[in-house]
Amino acid sequence: MIAALLVALFFLPKPWFAAVGALIAATAGFEWARLCRLAGAAAWVYAAAMAFAFVVLYNTEPRQPAFLLATVFWIVVAPLWLWRGVQTRGLAVTGFMVILPAALAFVVLEPLEVLLLLGLVWIADSTAYFVGRAWGRRKLAPEISPGKSWEGAIGGTAGALVYAIICGTFIEGLFWVPYLLAAALLAVLSIVGDLFESAVKRQAAVKDSGTLLPGHGGVLDRIDSATAALPAAALLWPCMRALA
Repeated sequence: MIAALLVALFFLPKPWFAAVGALIAATAGFEWARLCRLAGAAAWVYAAAMAFAFVVLYNTEPRQPAFLLATVFWIVVAPLWLWRGVQTRGLAVTGFMVILPAALAFVVLEPLEVLLLLGLVWIADSTAYFVGRAWGRRKLAPEISPGKSWEGAIGGTAGALVYAIICGTFIEGLFWVPYLLAAALLAVLSIVGDLFESAVKRQAAVKDSGTLLPGHGGVLDRIDSATAALPAAALLWPCMRALA
């Protein structure tokens, strides 16, 4: 599946790749509907509404307000919601904020930018896991994800910064301070995205968001961290390009 997605990312024309984005949004929407305890026809209607909303958003200019709104959600609203406890109320509407801007960013960013961002998210997640396993003592959110620790989160952010530094050496005229601050923000947001989906699954009393990927859960399980990082990246990339 990853290989097919990479081929689509780099070789499909934008309109066709936008169709892939709509399909991803619909599939993620269907899984989100189930997490909101919508079943049967209601889940299918929710998925169709998600795909339709994606098409509308993709054909709307400018797109930056959507990315800004999503970034504010992940920086301010999601952490507060996690702190207070995620409940079913309001989740159906929130699904559009979680899925749509991320799917739009996935489609409109340049293929290399998407790949670099997903690499940062993967590095942050993997480093957090190994650092947390080795040195994790203080639980980050024990009621949501008992395996995550503050040490792991710090290690994941540090790993993402090392990755960003390596990538940054290939960019001429880079302004390092805003670049590294952006990379740190994206790493932190990826952790928030992971925790938020874990909290949503916990309130739904399920382990995985779906069964589309045998042994790996659903689409949301694969993109949980990226749902928070992608819109912020799409918001920040123009600034990074201007500074380079």
